[in-house]
Amino acid sequence: MSVPVSWRFSLTILASVLLLGGCDRGADDAAQQQGELSAEKQGLSGEIDRSFAGELMPAVNVTDPDGRQLNLGALQGRPVLLNLWATWCAPCVVEMPMLDDLAGDLDEQVQVITVSQDLRGAELMTPFFEERKFAYLEPWLDPENQLGFRFNGVLPMTVLYDAEGREVFRVAGGYDWGGEEARAAIGEALGE
Repeated sequence: MSVPVSWRFSLTILASVLLLGGCDRGADDAAQQQGELSAEKQGLSGEIDRSFAGELMPAVNVTDPDGRQLNLGALQGRPVLLNLWATWCAPCVVEMPMLDDLAGDLDEQVQVITVSQDLRGAELMTPFFEERKFAYLEPWLDPENQLGFRFNGVLPMTVLYDAEGREVFRVAGGYDWGGEEARAAIGEALGE
């Protein structure tokens, strides 16, 4: 059964509203000036939530700016830390360098995947990545906002999946991925 174009358009509009409501859209410049503030003052007040443990990673195809596809549901064999973010989301922007550092530190143990929920896709995401010169993060897009729907439009949303693709924990909202609590929770999930 195919979905009429008008319904797809309506769903896209709904996703946009949900995504915009999940994050402070107007704080782009402020996010970049917050380097010296505490995690709480940077909007990093998210907490680890284990209530969804055991849920399967969604089998959603994400794409890079060149059109290469990655099926998230097919990623098995090592844990995955999946992060949904957007360029206009201040806590998302604050988290990205921490996630890049985490990806470097856990290179062989955990695959860190950041997926942009920007409706303008690569037009916004590519310059964002070019300016910041991330060493480990790759630019992935969710062109149909399937992940945004799956996680109710909350940004940032970060979920740790085990090597079998089952959820271990999630964090809705900004989080200090460079802190001891984050490292301990990931280490615990890895059996360290």
